[in-house]
Amino acid sequence: MRVAILTVSDSVFRGKREDFSGPALRECCAKLGWTVVAGEVVPDDSSMIQAFLIACAESQQADIILTTGGTGLSPRDVTPEATAAVCARLIPGIGELMRAAGKGSNPRAVLSRAVAGTRGQSIILNLPGSPKGAVESLDAVAALLPHAVDVLRGARHD
Repeated sequence: MRVAILTVSDSVFRGKREDFSGPALRECCAKLGWTVVAGEVVPDDSSMIQAFLIACAESQQADIILTTGGTGLSPRDVTPEATAAVCARLIPGIGELMRAAGKGSNPRAVLSRAVAGTRGQSIILNLPGSPKGAVESLDAVAALLPHAVDVLRGARHD
């Protein structure tokens, strides 16, 4: 699986804070045997988020595009809206499963507004901004993603 990772954070983008979630996801992907083919940091800016997602999906360089950050309730948290705006179809069960799994270790996980969807032949998946939350959320759905990508590309559900 080829993966692109987008960290969404005003403070990381401005160099005021180190990105811990992006590297944690890179490590998680490596353990899964997946290859990270692209990575970037953008501020909490809908147009910049959308531009990265569109570029990755349209170039067909990534099977999965992961975002980390911007899924909470803050007025600056716009990642779910930016993602939904560029997706052809949403996959609500993925977000539901991540929130349900996260609830066990952090009751506030249910406040995440993370979404998942498709654009072209890529699956876009929002993850929380904390390294622990991002990795736990990815772990909750990782086994489903190769099959989801295969089906998106025309394989049967067998």
